Amino acid sequence: MEVYTVTVATGTSEYSGTNNYIYLTLVGENGESERTQLDNPGLDFCRGAVDQYKVTSPSPLGSVLLVRLEKQRYWVEDNWFCQYVTVEPPDGGKVLTFPCYRWFVGDVKMEIREGTAKTLTGDSALQLLEHRRTELQERQKTYRWVTWAPGIPRCVDAETEADLPQDVRFDNEKRSDFEHSLHYALLELSLKKLTIWFGKSWDDLEDFKRIFWKLKSPIAEYCMKHWKEDWFFGYQCLNGSNPRMIQRCKKLPENLPVTADMVQRSMAGRTNLNKELKAGNIYLLDYAIMDGIPSNTIKGHPQYIAAPICLLYQHPDEGLIPIAIQLEQTPGRDTPIFLPSDPPLAWLLAKMWVRHSEFQVFQILSHLLRTHLVVEVFCVATLRQLPAVHPIYKLLAPHLRYTLEINCRGRTQLISANGIFKRVVSTGGDGLLILAQREYKVLTYRSIQPLYDFCDRGVSQLPNYFYKDHSLMLWEAIHSFVSSMVNLYYQSDHDVQEDLELQAWIRDITEEGFTELPNFGLPSKLSSREELCTLLAVAIFTSTAQHAATNNGQFDWCAWVPNTPCTMRQPPPTDKDAVTMDMIMATLPDVSQSCVQMAITWHLGRAQPDAIPLGRYTEDHFTEAKALEVIDRFRMELKEIEKHILTENEGLELQYLFLLPSRIENSITI
Repeated sequence: MEVYTVTVATGTSEYSGTNNYIYLTLVGENGESERTQLDNPGLDFCRGAVDQYKVTSPSPLGSVLLVRLEKQRYWVEDNWFCQYVTVEPPDGGKVLTFPCYRWFVGDVKMEIREGTAKTLTGDSALQLLEHRRTELQERQKTYRWVTWAPGIPRCVDAETEADLPQDVRFDNEKRSDFEHSLHYALLELSLKKLTIWFGKSWDDLEDFKRIFWKLKSPIAEYCMKHWKEDWFFGYQCLNGSNPRMIQRCKKLPENLPVTADMVQRSMAGRTNLNKELKAGNIYLLDYAIMDGIPSNTIKGHPQYIAAPICLLYQHPDEGLIPIAIQLEQTPGRDTPIFLPSDPPLAWLLAKMWVRHSEFQVFQILSHLLRTHLVVEVFCVATLRQLPAVHPIYKLLAPHLRYTLEINCRGRTQLISANGIFKRVVSTGGDGLLILAQREYKVLTYRSIQPLYDFCDRGVSQLPNYFYKDHSLMLWEAIHSFVSSMVNLYYQSDHDVQEDLELQAWIRDITEEGFTELPNFGLPSKLSSREELCTLLAVAIFTSTAQHAATNNGQFDWCAWVPNTPCTMRQPPPTDKDAVTMDMIMATLPDVSQSCVQMAITWHLGRAQPDAIPLGRYTEDHFTEAKALEVIDRFRMELKEIEKHILTENEGLELQYLFLLPSRIENSITI
C-alpha cells in the first residue's frame, strides 16, 4: 500500500468551517487512491484549520494530477470554504500544492489541479485537458452575460447579489460591515436632520456645519475652510474625485465668447489671454455631455442640471485658477459669462454649478462606468473563458474579488428606479442612464490607458498634478509586473496567438462585454505579448489605482455639501446682479438631501476594514518560485512608490495620499 500525506486548509473568514462529511480521492496518471473520509479525532475543518490526513492507494499513482474533494451533508447543510490541499508522496518527494479557494455548497464534488500555471498548449494529459473543458463548461452555465440596460457595458446575469454564486459573494464579515455602516451613517444623519428641523432654520451656508458632526476627515475640514477660494477650485480639478476631466485649451471654443479684456484682471503682469493660450497655460472643463440630460423630480419638486464650460489659467503665482464660467453650452443673453470680478455671491454660485456637474460626471462616468462597469466585463469574461490553472486567470483573480457583488448592489440600491440616486441626485432616474449611454458611445480603449489619456488631454506639463504623477508611477509598476509574468508563460507572440482559451477570452470581452462600440479600439484577437501585457495592465490599473482615485476621496470632497452638491433645486442664474444668499440656499440641496449625500459618500469612500492592499495576495494562486519572485519584485517596487509619495507629501498642508499603494485596494470591493 502507498501512503500519501495530505493537508487540507479551511478558510479563515467567518462560517468557512463545516461539520459535514468531507471525502478525498487522489487522481494520478496511473490510477486513483482509495476514496477516504477525512476524519481525525476531535473536530475537523474548523475555521482557519490546517488538518493532516493519510490517504492510501493500492498501487503507485505516478504523478498526482487532481485532487477530488466531496462534501456530503451531516444532519444540516453546512457550507465549507477550502483554501488549498497539499500532497506529499510516499517517497517523501516534492510536496505538491493544489490551490482551491472555492466554496462547497450542498452535496458537491469538485476536482482541483496542482498549482503550476499552464496554458492550454502546456497540457498534454487527456485527463487534464478534459478537466479544463469541463470546468469552463460549468462556469459558462453559471456566469452568463446579460444586458442590464442598452447602451452600456453588459454585465453578469444576476438580478440581485443573492443570485450570484457563493464564490463571488462577500464574506460574511464584509457583508455585515457593508450593511451596518450604511445603516449607521443614515441613522446618525437622520438624528442630525431632526435636530436641525427642530432647531434653527436652514438659511445660511454656515448652517451646513450643523451636519458636520462625527463623520469628518482632515480633507473635508480643510475643504470647509477653503472651498470658496479659486486656487482650491483649481486644485480639485487636478487632484479631486474627477481628475481626468481637465484638458489643455489651444483655442477658445466657439460657444464660449470670452474676450481677452474680460479676463485680463485674472492674468499675471505683462501677459494676456492670447499669449497664455499660445504658451499652453489655459485649460478647460467642458461638461457638454450634460447638455439636455433630463433632470430628476424629488418629492414632487423638479431638480435642475447645467452643462457648464469653465476656463482655467495656470497662474505663475496662484496656481491653476478659474477665470470664466458659462453655465450652458449655448451662449446668449440669459447665459452670462461669470468672472472672478463679478459680485462675490454670483461668482461663488457659478463655481457651485460647475462642482454640481462634477458630482454627476465623477459618480456616473469616471467612477461607475469607467471603473466598475469596465472591470465587470473583464471579470465575467475571465470566469467564463479561463480555467483556474491558466496563468492569466491566476494573475487576474485577486483583482476581481467582490466586484460582481458590489456592482449588483450598485444596480439594485444606488442607480435603480427607486435607488438612492433617484432620491437625492439631480440626474437620478432616466438622466443617469442617458448620461452613461452618451459616455459609453465615445469610450475608447486608448482613453483608459493613462499614458495616452494625459497626452491626449495635453496636461503633461501641469504642475502639482499629483494624480497624474502617481498614476504614471503605478502604471509603470503594474505594466512591468504584468510583462514579467506574461513572459514566464508565453515565450513568443506565436504562443499568445495559439492560446485558444486566451483568444476566446478577448472575444468575450470585445464581442459580449463591450458591445455596440465600433470605435472602442480593442481588437477581438490578441496578436502579441505586448498587446496582452497592455490589456492586463489596463484591467489591473483600472480595478486598483483608477478606482481608488475616483472612489476613495468622495467623502473628503463631498462632505462639505456646498463644495460638490449632489443636486440643485433652482435653475442656473441668468442675472449676475440678482444672486443673493437666499437664492443660493434655495438652490443647494436641502437638509434631507445633504444628510443623504454625506451618508452615502462616507459609506462608499471610507477605508474598508477587510481591504487587501495593492500587491498583497492573500490567496496563493501561483505556486512556482519564478512567479513568486515576480510578485515579490512588484511588492518591492510598490514600497518604493509608497516611500516616494510619503516623502513628497511631507510638510504639505493638503496632502494627496489617495494613490498611496497601501491605501489602494487590490480590487473594486466598494
